[in-house]
Amino acid sequence: MAGSAAVLEDSSLLSKLDRALLPLEKFCALLSGLAIFSLMFLAAYSVIGRKFFASPLAGYVDYIEAAMPIIAIMGVSYVQRDGTHIRMDMFVSALKGRLLWLFELISVLMILILMAALTWGAWEHFERSFDCARPLCSRDSSIDISIPIWPSKLVVPVAFAVLVMRLVLQAVGYGRALVLGLESPVAVPLNLSVAEQARIEAESLEGAD
Repeated sequence: MAGSAAVLEDSSLLSKLDRALLPLEKFCALLSGLAIFSLMFLAAYSVIGRKFFASPLAGYVDYIEAAMPIIAIMGVSYVQRDGTHIRMDMFVSALKGRLLWLFELISVLMILILMAALTWGAWEHFERSFDCARPLCSRDSSIDISIPIWPSKLVVPVAFAVLVMRLVLQAVGYGRALVLGLESPVAVPLNLSVAEQARIEAESLEGAD
């Protein structure tokens, strides 16, 4: 499971790249949140229409299917950066020093290889659906109201590509920590103790005053 983590920053190139990628990740996470909010609004609209006007929202299921990739995938790079993505860390949390960085590096590289392959496959899947010679540039559409499916398919390789960039930065960060024997490397999520979490929360509250 995921716990609280912090990402340290300094003036190094790696940290600058980490901070440069963060706004894009936040934007992707924002899109995911807006998609969730939109579906809540559409659900309320459909229920009210069915209850009081006997006319539910047409194509409600189609809208859900179109928004699902945004909800499920767009925010994954942001949580990967913070180390709050779901993970099993019962064993890794007991490791320290270079051994910890080695295991983290191996896991990140394995994820990176998988995501690079999935990004390639997802892009090819999008290309099979996109054709500007057809109406709405679409070779396929949803069943009920014929929404073009290619925008939803495009979301997947885009989100995966952002995650690949994040994984590359983290691989460099863990590799740098492994080679140099760093205690607190930058651009990678570091697990926080309860005392460290309390200190950070206290400092944030003091800054808000």
